[in-house]
Amino acid sequence: MYLDFRPANDRPAYIQVKDYMKRLITTGALQADQKLPSTRELSALLHIGRNTVLSAYADLENEGYIYAVKGQGHFVVPSISGASVHPVGKPLDWRLRLNDYARLAEENDLMKHGIRAEKGAISFTSIAPDEKLFDLQNVKRAFLDRMSLEGDVLLNYGYAKGYKPLIDYLLSYMENKGVNIQGKDMLITSGFTEALSLVLSTLNKNHGRILCENPTHHTAIKNFKMHGYDITGIEMEPDGISLTGLARELSNRPYDLAYLVPSYHNPTGIVMSHQKRLEALRLLNDYEIPVIEDGFNEELRYSGSHIAPLVACAGGESNSVIYLGSFSKILFPGLRVGWVLADKTLIDYLESVKRARSIHTSTLDQSLLYQYLYNGNFERYLKRAKAEYKRKYELAIRCCQEWMPMERLSGDGGLHVFIEFDRDFRTRELLAACSAKGVVFTPGDIFYTDGGGHHTLRLGFSRVSDENIEKGIRIIGEEARKLV
Repeated sequence: MYLDFRPANDRPAYIQVKDYMKRLITTGALQADQKLPSTRELSALLHIGRNTVLSAYADLENEGYIYAVKGQGHFVVPSISGASVHPVGKPLDWRLRLNDYARLAEENDLMKHGIRAEKGAISFTSIAPDEKLFDLQNVKRAFLDRMSLEGDVLLNYGYAKGYKPLIDYLLSYMENKGVNIQGKDMLITSGFTEALSLVLSTLNKNHGRILCENPTHHTAIKNFKMHGYDITGIEMEPDGISLTGLARELSNRPYDLAYLVPSYHNPTGIVMSHQKRLEALRLLNDYEIPVIEDGFNEELRYSGSHIAPLVACAGGESNSVIYLGSFSKILFPGLRVGWVLADKTLIDYLESVKRARSIHTSTLDQSLLYQYLYNGNFERYLKRAKAEYKRKYELAIRCCQEWMPMERLSGDGGLHVFIEFDRDFRTRELLAACSAKGVVFTPGDIFYTDGGGHHTLRLGFSRVSDENIEKGIRIIGEEARKLV
């Protein structure tokens, strides 16, 4: 015993000794009322200073793991020793106790069942920002600025609705996008996914059906299924959702909600035209169907003029659009901060649902993001990030045009492009061939609501080096030509 203690250099030695002794006690290696080595003996056995053992023993006694007998030494408290090694009853089979919600979450978990890239592979599966662009110095400065001002507040409980300085900033930010915020309010969430889940959990499911583009964001599809919705996907055109298809479906049956990604659509990268945005809103408003707008990557436009989000196009008196925003794909995904902008009445109820579920989004994360934005860093960072992503975007398009035997490429900005081959092509077969050559991508079928898309794929380029963009796309193209 005591021969397996391995001290580390990055933690206080007395804490390491304390944790080591705790483990021996709770696993039963040290029995109830067993006498411990003296501080002098243990320091010799562990090759550490005696004062370190004295500090460890003092903490163990304070925490109720050992007790001291004057003149005799230290002993193990009986109720602690071996507590984890005496099972009570037989083990449960937790698989038999899972509900449909949990099963759907697991079945649709791409991290578990998606594409696994081997170490060293060229991976086009991610559309997260490139961490090499992260503005670490200004992030550190923002953190220190905020902590020096109200650190005691930030480390305590916050408010379910969100950190007020950030809410005020984001409301102004949305106004600058052309949104009339009269009659609207905002809720801060832990990213886009929580925002979508809160909205779906709060609204009535009268018909159990939801409309969206086809293909669409896989995370949204997963959430719709987990909340019990039947999904109807409307085909996409070069400038966004098919208005003919939308009108057809609206006249066929009733729907509870519509979900649209009008800017740098995931996965196609298509930007819905301004005229189509207005007409889609008019059609949906005629049928009194609320719209969930996913403000995905709106800032990453590399060419052309700004197009207002749906929530701005709807006009000042309209309250039918629920806008979900996040900076995760532009700034720092590690800061789990998103927001819902919607009618005040809806936000009031969403706030209560949020409080019941998670109390509040991390106030520390919110305040750090606020201070970073307030310091004026976002605009400078965005300019630099857009220049780099535009360069990679143009490189990826050139490589696809040179190597890919494709029918169509779409992507007007953002961090990815979408490839369509001949209808009979199978990108799952292509993925298998490319994986053997050390290249992976996202097959497009996971984004389709109707089981289609077997001839499509999404290429995320944001975290791939120039050299690997060229090499990886060339390999995909060569393998695709073999299959054609």
